[in-house]
Amino acid sequence: MNRIVFITGATSGIGKACAEKFAAAGDHLIISGRRKDRLERLKISLQASYNIEIICAAFDVQNKQEVFDNINSLPEKWKAVDVLINSAGLALGRNFFNEAPLSDWETMIQTNINGLLYVSKAVLPFMVQKNKGHIINLGSVAGDEVYEKGNVYCATKSAVEAISRSMRIDLLQHQIKVTNIKPGAVETEFSLVRFKGDPAAASKVYDGFTPLKGNDIADAIFYCASLPENVCINELEITPVAQANGIFFNRKKL
Repeated sequence: MNRIVFITGATSGIGKACAEKFAAAGDHLIISGRRKDRLERLKISLQASYNIEIICAAFDVQNKQEVFDNINSLPEKWKAVDVLINSAGLALGRNFFNEAPLSDWETMIQTNINGLLYVSKAVLPFMVQKNKGHIINLGSVAGDEVYEKGNVYCATKSAVEAISRSMRIDLLQHQIKVTNIKPGAVETEFSLVRFKGDPAAASKVYDGFTPLKGNDIADAIFYCASLPENVCINELEITPVAQANGIFFNRKKL
């Protein structure tokens, strides 16, 4: 398609799956993440497979200065961003509210809310100038139902929903689409990060059912980004068949 697609959190999970999906369609990519080595390996792999151009932007979305410095210094031709996918995000810990470390809360707020705001704010002038663009935010079913020990993570995803809706209203005048994608249980590095590298705890999250994979969400994101110019999917919730929402699962006994 030869669009310019900017993807945060491209080093793993849904972000990486999105990079692979859009590259296969012929889109040019700006891939962003903290781990420069992973970005470079992904760039080499995708460029070897597809006739596209890729630029790596290694920065932490939590760092406002890094975000604006990197995005504002993009080569001029790369500033014509057509699609921004705000995939960078994380959960840390499953603790009762009174027992949760403040540092976990702060990291989730900085990444899931502030990071999304910083990147969107930095990229939007390019879209406004073109009077066209599409911002796709990664929310969660956790933004709709608060579950036990989910407290601040759920709050950050509720914020993503509110931000997405307000973006959609405020950017109407610039013909910019905004979509909030709300996945349920997706088996990526998400749970491993949440449980701070404990593979047994991470694996237990998916006991008794078949979760989604990163490419399932990437397929849905690609669909939303590839509709006619007059069509916008404002919000899309996606769960495994065994999951009804953020709380209810049908788990088979093992």
